[in-house]
Amino acid sequence: MRVYVEGGGASRRAQEPLREGFSKLFEKVLGACARPKIIACGSRNEAFADFKRALKSHPDALCILLVDSEEPVKPAISTWGHVSRREGDQWPRPDGVRDEQLHLMVQAMEAWLVADAESLAAYYKQGFRKDALPRQKNVELIAKKDLYEALERATRESKTKGKYAKYHGFELIGLVDPNRVRAASVHAARFFDTLMDHAAAGPP
Repeated sequence: MRVYVEGGGASRRAQEPLREGFSKLFEKVLGACARPKIIACGSRNEAFADFKRALKSHPDALCILLVDSEEPVKPAISTWGHVSRREGDQWPRPDGVRDEQLHLMVQAMEAWLVADAESLAAYYKQGFRKDALPRQKNVELIAKKDLYEALERATRESKTKGKYAKYHGFELIGLVDPNRVRAASVHAARFFDTLMDHAAAGPP
């Protein structure tokens, strides 16, 4: 498996923390099973372009695209339906690509972070305000703007890390409990299930 992830910046050096964070998350999801290769791609359009190129250059691999949804996903719509209709994307599904090859972080990666307040508290330590996080148990219903604002409020008095910054998210994605994320996001659960279904048994 090869997972093409939105985010991480424009250079390989800038992308390394995101790759490392997702590697730690996948280790917790998959245990002793083989883990996918993670490719951080920068912008969402660059991620889609990299994914399309990989379909041709790695025809024997299961290539998976993981991007933010940017906005709510309608219950009756598929992931490919969402990105094909969304203004700013309008991505057509490549020929032969299955539903399981596109997954969404709804509405942004930060939704997966706020699903695990305990890990955030352990990271930010003194000054972290857990009560400033959204109380919505279904994190997919929290607007992207509200996610950022809640994280800023919860962390701005942290004596250890200071207020939330994007690079914190790259570290935190490797620290969150995937079971808590799974319980708070049906799209995260779908993604983790796809990884588990296709992971080969044995050491990574």
